[in-house]
Amino acid sequence: MKLFIHSKQYLYSLIFIIWITLAIPTNIFADTNAILANIKLANTRDDLLTYFEVKNAFTDKITQAVQNGIPTTFSFYVSLYKTGNSFFDKTIADIQIKSTIKYNSLKKEFSISRPWKEGKPAVTKSFEEAKSWMTEVDNLKVIPLKKLVKGDKYQIRIKAELDKVTMPLSLHYIFFFVSFWDFTTDWYLINFTY
Repeated sequence: MKLFIHSKQYLYSLIFIIWITLAIPTNIFADTNAILANIKLANTRDDLLTYFEVKNAFTDKITQAVQNGIPTTFSFYVSLYKTGNSFFDKTIADIQIKSTIKYNSLKKEFSISRPWKEGKPAVTKSFEEAKSWMTEVDNLKVIPLKKLVKGDKYQIRIKAELDKVTMPLSLHYIFFFVSFWDFTTDWYLINFTY
C-alpha cells in the first residue's frame, strides 16, 4: 500500500512539473529582441551581394556564456526566390553560414571563425570588436548575376539565430536554462526587380 501511495505522489509531482513547464511562456526567459538591421543588396560585375547585421544579439546571459569560454555560434540564413505570376515562388539560392566565437581566458582574446569569409579565424582582445565581427555579414555572395533574368522579380529572405549551446554531459543539469538563451529573428524580406 505504501508503494502505491508513493508512486501516486510521484505521478502527481511529475504531472505538476510538466504542467508548469508548459504553462510558462518561453519568452519569459528570453531577454533579447534580436533584429536584423542595415540590410542592403549590392552587386559586383559578376555577383549579387548582401550586407546586414544583427542588433541586440548579445544579451547578458550570452555575454556571460562567451566570457566563461563557452563557444557560441550564430547561424544566418539567406534565401533567394524568383517571384511572379506562379502560385509558388521558386527557390534559386539557399545559403546557410555560421560565425562562432570562442574566448581563450589564458590569452584573454576572442577568436571568431567565419568560414564564409576567406582566411583563418580573426583574433582580438576587444569584446566589442568580437561582437561586431560576429553580428555583421558583409560581401556575402548570394548568386552569380548570370543566373538572374533582366526584368524578372525576386525576393531575398534573411534570418539569424543563435545555435543551441551544447554543454558537456556533466554540465547539462547545471545549465538547464541555457536553451532559453536562444534567439531567432523574424524573416526579413526584400523584393526587387533585376
